Amino acid sequence: MIENTHLTPSKIVEELDKYIIGQGEAKKSVAIALRNRWRRLSAPDELRKEIIPNNILMIGPTGVGKTEIARRLAQLADAPFIKVEASKFTEVGYVGRDVESMVRDLMEQSINLVRAEKKKEIEEKALVNANERILNILIPPITKKKPEREFMRGVQSLPDEPSAESREQQDDEELNERTREKFRTKLAEGELDDRPIEIEITVPAPQVQIMGPGGMEGMDGLQDILSGMVPKKTRKRTLPVHEAREILKEEEAQKLIDMESVTRDALDRAQNSGIIFLDEIDKIAGSSANRGGPDVSREGVQRDLLPIVEGSAVNTKYGIVKTDHILFVAAGAFHVAKPSDLIPELQGRFPIRVELESLTQEDFVKILTQPRNALTKQYQALLTTEGVELVFAPEAIDAIAEIAFQVNQEVENIGARRLHTILSNLLNDILFEVPDKTSEKHFEITADFVRQKLQRFHVTKDLSHYIL
Repeated sequence: MIENTHLTPSKIVEELDKYIIGQGEAKKSVAIALRNRWRRLSAPDELRKEIIPNNILMIGPTGVGKTEIARRLAQLADAPFIKVEASKFTEVGYVGRDVESMVRDLMEQSINLVRAEKKKEIEEKALVNANERILNILIPPITKKKPEREFMRGVQSLPDEPSAESREQQDDEELNERTREKFRTKLAEGELDDRPIEIEITVPAPQVQIMGPGGMEGMDGLQDILSGMVPKKTRKRTLPVHEAREILKEEEAQKLIDMESVTRDALDRAQNSGIIFLDEIDKIAGSSANRGGPDVSREGVQRDLLPIVEGSAVNTKYGIVKTDHILFVAAGAFHVAKPSDLIPELQGRFPIRVELESLTQEDFVKILTQPRNALTKQYQALLTTEGVELVFAPEAIDAIAEIAFQVNQEVENIGARRLHTILSNLLNDILFEVPDKTSEKHFEITADFVRQKLQRFHVTKDLSHYIL
């Protein structure tokens, strides 16, 4: 993770290059947009509110990296990020999700992000508390009780020498504390991890579902109030110490976390650093040649999106979220509709327009070899768990890329997703047989092996098997 002060546009592009091949213009645009977030927060107070984000519209076929660019961007910035499909929204008055729900989802994501950070800060304290609870179950502490003689000393004038009863209690307490200290050390060193113990855990209260005039949306606050009124139940479970420790550590962490502070930080982060990725925005753009009909509500969704993208206040169960400085990144293939088919007001809310290019055969070769999460590396990691080494010859990579490119050209261009299908078909037999073939610990994928496995599709062009 790069610190925000060092998150320069060139560094951002460099990080994106580790996972995404090509698309230089798109990477450059999102890198500038992300750097501008930091620049705005560093600007003078009187100008900070006036600087609005330049929302981005990415245009390109499926599978070329639109979603991956936005997702990796959010990870770099450590910012709240959600991906929503514009086609799932409906116009106000229709059954379905309203556009404000994406802001509520972003706030939930921000809460989870900040809560996870707070949990790391108090992790050691929560672990200590969890171990103490386990210790109390294994070796319960002796409850100190005041001997009757000491009570009477306050009433009558009795000698100060300790009684046999008090000496015996003191000896028991010392023995108990020494035993507890020994078990505390054993717990810390993991010697008792497999020992079964009985713990009492809190059972989550049932969710109270409230249906409002518009459905579930906007009723979250009332649902939380009613759920909080339901008494919490507990039940006993017998678990090994190492499993019980994780459950108890989670409970202790929840007690230690200050949720007011979490909500305050999460609200600030959602408003100033949040990123909403609007996918399939072309699906709500009515083609100029096909106005009206059953898709008439598409324009209504666009009108509902306008105030959210421009800047408005959305009520959530954590407070009011202002969307003025949330970065919106929209994307669509625009095969049928065109960006100009969006209503003019919405087009104006996305001033930065980037066209992503279709992937070439050379791009497929790079996708299979260069990214940190390349598919070939994923399959190699999977087979390593079986003690098997999987090697791809450079000629085999070229053959896979060639077939993927041709299939995309002749059937349907689904970009890099085509590689998932091809590699699955190529390696299915190996993945199936490996656990039983204990003698074979090395597999080399050659160009001949690739062509032999995929020959019937490559030669006959019966490519329907590859359609996802």
